[in-house]
Amino acid sequence: MLMRTDPFRELDRLAQQVLGTAARPAAMPMDAWQEDKEFVVAFDLPGVNPDSVDLDIERNVLTVKAERPDPAGKDTEMIVSERPRGVFSRQLILEDTLETESIKASYDAGVLTLRIPVAEKAQPRKIEIETKGGKQEIAA
Repeated sequence: MLMRTDPFRELDRLAQQVLGTAARPAAMPMDAWQEDKEFVVAFDLPGVNPDSVDLDIERNVLTVKAERPDPAGKDTEMIVSERPRGVFSRQLILEDTLETESIKASYDAGVLTLRIPVAEKAQPRKIEIETKGGKQEIAA
């Protein structure tokens, strides 16, 4: 028996495994920004019980795990299943300029927010330059 392979189907299958689909994303979506002296990361985790969220940090690698259980029991027949379920995990490599021992986490309205302080040594500071006419400040 001769079997045909479709390279485009294989490529599509591989892309879905790596990137996910709209119905089943491979990774939890996030936003990240710097605000004053903090680095802020927000993860979208709607429908996730806060007790199922697990945060671990080893060296500078932050791992976020969360689980969204199947709402239907084993005796229930699903009519439409578009919401992703199961265990989700994401890892972030943090810079050395962040104080990883002082991370604060909060969960509100389906959004997990992490606030990571920027280390004092990495914050901008003023350097005074002495001249014969007096002192001047230059931003560093």
